[in-house]
Amino acid sequence: MSAAIERVRLGVVGAGNIADMNVAGYLEHPLCDVVAVCDVDEGAATAAAARWGARSVYTDLPRLLEDPEIDAVEILTPTHLHYEHVLDTLNAGKHVSVQKPVTNSVSEARKLGELASDLGLTLRISECFVHYPPLELAKKLVSEGAIGSPTGIRIKTVVGQTDSEFQANLKPEGYGWRLDTRSPGGHLFDDMVHKFAMAAWLVDQDIKSVQAVVRRRDFFFEPCVALFEYEDPQLLGVMDVQYAPRMWMRSGYYGADEFFEIQGDEGMIWVTRATGEMLDLAPVMLYRGEQGSCGTTEIRDVDADWGTGFKRSSAHFVDSLLEGKPAAMTVDQAVKVLQLCFAVYQSADQRVPVDPASITGFVVPSGWPGGPEPSVL
Repeated sequence: MSAAIERVRLGVVGAGNIADMNVAGYLEHPLCDVVAVCDVDEGAATAAAARWGARSVYTDLPRLLEDPEIDAVEILTPTHLHYEHVLDTLNAGKHVSVQKPVTNSVSEARKLGELASDLGLTLRISECFVHYPPLELAKKLVSEGAIGSPTGIRIKTVVGQTDSEFQANLKPEGYGWRLDTRSPGGHLFDDMVHKFAMAAWLVDQDIKSVQAVVRRRDFFFEPCVALFEYEDPQLLGVMDVQYAPRMWMRSGYYGADEFFEIQGDEGMIWVTRATGEMLDLAPVMLYRGEQGSCGTTEIRDVDADWGTGFKRSSAHFVDSLLEGKPAAMTVDQAVKVLQLCFAVYQSADQRVPVDPASITGFVVPSGWPGGPEPSVL
């Protein structure tokens, strides 16, 4: 646990497509100042500094890390650079928030966690779904026993099309590294880590076995069905990922949406949206199945804007530093997310159940650039 500080002076590394969403919460926090921006594209860094009110612009990380006025760094660079960038930032004595996935391998993530612990610094993985209000409410209802003992969890993701201004303004060059050997996989690694995180977090249980089938569409997208067995043998999970390139949906962000269902032995909870706004339903719905008084409660008084999860995630990191408390998500949690992702790939390739905890490195799925067949490394 790190010592508390009175005000957070933040440096941001990476000014790409998603940077504004991650920085918004820092700009709104009364005890945080964004003081520096670093990007290899000097124009992008300069423009971001102007938007965020930062006084300093850098084009290489070592120069930013030499700045004595920076207490903490938000790392928004491509995933294959995370290990080096987090390592250097910790060694410079700065607290770190790093975008998901934490690294490209389990072993790299564990090394960073050990270093942060040894140095007494905070290293947290920025996971917006942990701070998305409808999912927070669902987790709270589960923990309070609103549906009894959890017996099942279903997570569905569908990727389609949207005409949102956000997606129209994304720069294609910010995605090239996701499509080659710089990434160990496609959509399941890049985006589905959010949902892998929820599979464990919503029910506070580790997953002990995975069975999965994975396909590939348009190279990057990976339709998938996965079965999860949890610590509690009474609890089972299903994850369903679909790609619908000719289906349009309402969204202020990406052309995608997610749905979460948590079954208990006394009731059921649904979170009916996340990234998008595809369904005309309340964001959270609770069904109580008590004899003689069955019924559904629609919970509409909850902020269901996906961007709110980003803002609250950033604010949470600042608050953790101000209070000297651990921040979510921890490295241990992020490691389990990586292991679950790689277990899905391995199970699909080998057609066998896989224990996520058995994975200590990484897994490249068959057909992905640089991946051997069978593709377990």
